[in-house]
Amino acid sequence: MSVSVAASPPRAWAEVDLSALRHNLGVAREACGCHLMPVVKAGAYGHGLEEIARALEGEGIEFFGVANVGEARRIRHAGVKTRIYLLGATWSEERAEIVAQDWTPCLSSINEALHFNELAADAGVRLKVHISVDTGMGRGGFVAADLPGHMAELESLEHLIIEGLGSHLPSADEDREFTLAQFAKFESVLAELGGERFQWRHLSSSAGLLGYDNHACNLVRPGLLLYGVSPLPGFQERLRTVMSLKSRITLVRTLPAGHGVSYGRDYITDRPTKVATIGIGYGDGYTRHLSNKGTEVWIRGQRCPLLGRVSMDQIMVDVTALPEVAEGDEVELFGAHIPVAEIAKKAGTIPWEIFTGITPRVTRVHRS
Repeated sequence: MSVSVAASPPRAWAEVDLSALRHNLGVAREACGCHLMPVVKAGAYGHGLEEIARALEGEGIEFFGVANVGEARRIRHAGVKTRIYLLGATWSEERAEIVAQDWTPCLSSINEALHFNELAADAGVRLKVHISVDTGMGRGGFVAADLPGHMAELESLEHLIIEGLGSHLPSADEDREFTLAQFAKFESVLAELGGERFQWRHLSSSAGLLGYDNHACNLVRPGLLLYGVSPLPGFQERLRTVMSLKSRITLVRTLPAGHGVSYGRDYITDRPTKVATIGIGYGDGYTRHLSNKGTEVWIRGQRCPLLGRVSMDQIMVDVTALPEVAEGDEVELFGAHIPVAEIAKKAGTIPWEIFTGITPRVTRVHRS
């Protein structure tokens, strides 16, 4: 006979602070004075696409930036009405839905433009589009030197409304000289084409809007900074932590000196060691690359070192310094006390990958 009981709390969860998210949006707005297109691709960088879109919808934004039609569809199904902009090139089988839903694509080629124009004509509508110009990213867009020669043909397409011009910065957080040259190239294209013909002019993501003069633009695309991480360290103190990845201690034991810990026995205790087992692992997105890198977690107000390898579902940490530690204690893997940028550096990657790598097994808990 089964007995009805309340569901147990999650073993691993990500707390998402929506007030911190809104604060960070305000930082983006104040930094450059431009209109905003929050980038919510990849599940809002792992924070929960629908919840983040709902939280930002009433904050005076112009667009949500997404990677594909599946993300656009999810935003609409969540009841969010803000305009949606597709950040990359589209393929032919996606375009009819884009036209039907009145989402805004960026165009990287004449063939794309011709196809969208044909579909819009068939639907009896005029579709708003942006032109993408490649100023150095090499991923999409018309090559900057070639775009002026295509404008007459683009503007002749009667079922397209060209309302924007955009580009992208590949190294604004690493190569200032190249980035300044990109800004100059973008401004040159605007000057040649007549910038006033474009309602929206956009180039910068987080690093670009924080660290550069965006006077030629009236729209920016904040991504990482919304989620509490500045790609330019000098601005970090202005941002608030949005996501905290947490778990609980499931077991506390004392191991003798000379005892191996985790797979491969990479770590051998050199003294009697109080070891806490924690219910999170690489199956949750806590990457195996954090193994044996001096990684720490936060328990009862202290940093505690990770021992041995991260396994799929569990990790072990040294809690010898915590005499009161107990099964059920909360553990922060990253968040307010263990910055995600620190975790990314130890794992040999970037905060973007850490955020987006948190798997669906981890419950997202949104707090306003």
